[in-house]
Amino acid sequence: MTRFWRRWMIVWCWAVIVFGLVLAGAGFEATSGPTRMAFALLGPAHPLPPMLDPTLRFSIGLMGAVTLGWGATMLATVIAGDGSPRLWRAITVGVVTWFVVDSTLSCATGFPLNAVSNTVLLVGYLIAMRGIGVFSPNS
Repeated sequence: MTRFWRRWMIVWCWAVIVFGLVLAGAGFEATSGPTRMAFALLGPAHPLPPMLDPTLRFSIGLMGAVTLGWGATMLATVIAGDGSPRLWRAITVGVVTWFVVDSTLSCATGFPLNAVSNTVLLVGYLIAMRGIGVFSPNS
């Protein structure tokens, strides 16, 4: 992985981590402001209720924790420097799986703008994978 693509992926990972932190913030009222803002942007027709019940706090907070962990795992992979195309192809299967499930559920539940942001994230990832040669026939 060249220096450029390594930096690209580090920025990509940090974007995922920050979004995870935003979602995890829903776990407590004092830190739920950024989560409310994200929901207002991604699904203006479906804002979060003024009072989040414990189940909703748990669900959104847990989703944030998983997203945060996913970003941190990807960052660790980039930092470890294993440039194996085989590894990156396997990770790509996971990223595409996330994209399909998350975007389908986003549209089905009234949050289509989340599918748009998912697409931006996926494209950013796939650009890096193409740049490092993961999809070339001889890798």
